[in-house]
Amino acid sequence: MIGSRLVPLLVEADHEVIGMTRSRSKVAALIEVGAEPVVCDVFDAAGLAAAVARAQPDVVMHQLTDLPDDFARFEDFATSHNRIRRVGTRNLVAAALAVDVSRFIAQSVAWALPGDGGAAVEELEKAVLSYPGVVLRYGQFYGPGTYHPARPPDPPRIHVDEAARRTVASLDAVPGVFAIVDD
Repeated sequence: MIGSRLVPLLVEADHEVIGMTRSRSKVAALIEVGAEPVVCDVFDAAGLAAAVARAQPDVVMHQLTDLPDDFARFEDFATSHNRIRRVGTRNLVAAALAVDVSRFIAQSVAWALPGDGGAAVEELEKAVLSYPGVVLRYGQFYGPGTYHPARPPDPPRIHVDEAARRTVASLDAVPGVFAIVDD
């Protein structure tokens, strides 16, 4: 949800952006906004490590999710989304460490999740903070293209465009945890 707003802002700020996607169908959209697309699966540790090594990035920004377009199907994706939080994060951290990337930034959530979702968030944050990296705890996104397009949800929340702007600003943040929520 945030990537389609974030990538153009990074490009506009004169950052060279290499956008990773699992889906070949998203390649054209990345090219269109000025990013270099890389088709790679975060669960393929060797392929991911090779992609990060080729890119030689200054920053790795983890905005990977596995969420459905239709919120009614959210629970159907919980296991796969938690797998990205766990395995995907570990693979991405390992790939970044292998080539000595100086900055690692990852998305998280600004509210407590119950059960396995909460445990997966804790694992993600622990891995990122041990880098040491930056954890961005986003409120629930609202605005066009989100699960809340017309009305803001209950707090914590953040308009998706404002979240993208604050994420660009986080490139200079010191390692730690930051809440990206409406005031």
